[in-house]
Amino acid sequence: MNNKNIRKTFAAVIVGIACAAWGNAALAATPEAKAAYKSANEQAGVNYKAAHAECEKISGNPKEVCIAEAKAVRAYDEAVAQAQYTNTLRAYTKARVKIADANYDVDHKRCDALTGNDKDVCIKLAKSTKVAALADAKADKKVIEARSDARDEKRKAEYKVAAEKCDALAGAAKDDCVKAAKLQFGY
Repeated sequence: MNNKNIRKTFAAVIVGIACAAWGNAALAATPEAKAAYKSANEQAGVNYKAAHAECEKISGNPKEVCIAEAKAVRAYDEAVAQAQYTNTLRAYTKARVKIADANYDVDHKRCDALTGNDKDVCIKLAKSTKVAALADAKADKKVIEARSDARDEKRKAEYKVAAEKCDALAGAAKDDCVKAAKLQFGY
């Protein structure tokens, strides 16, 4: 799998996690979430140190690329852990930005091995890839927000319909109907 496919897969995973987590915001503050966050950060540090040690066996630009890749993997692991712990749309978007920055750094290090026009094209491509990743993150955030807003508007409209149906009733039956509607639609 090449780097572009890996990045697209990472982005898809982040978007999927964000969509799934958006409805589970209450889970973020649990002790289990905090322990998982701490463990993920520690594991990211351990993995980074091991990868960095492997990079020390190499020299020149390949070493710089290797180190940048190790940093990118650590940034990805830490960003995903933070996003899962915080469990907000903003956190997932921030994670995608950190991942895009880390991937750009890797691409830029790869470009350093080139010269002349090839290097210029490589750097422009790296910047273009970063801009695209940031634009996708921003667009995905807007889509998720729009879906959430639409879901809220639909729920309000459905509640109004249910409440209106209750108006045809009287007394305890009406009270029970209104309570059931409020319970069903979260009011």
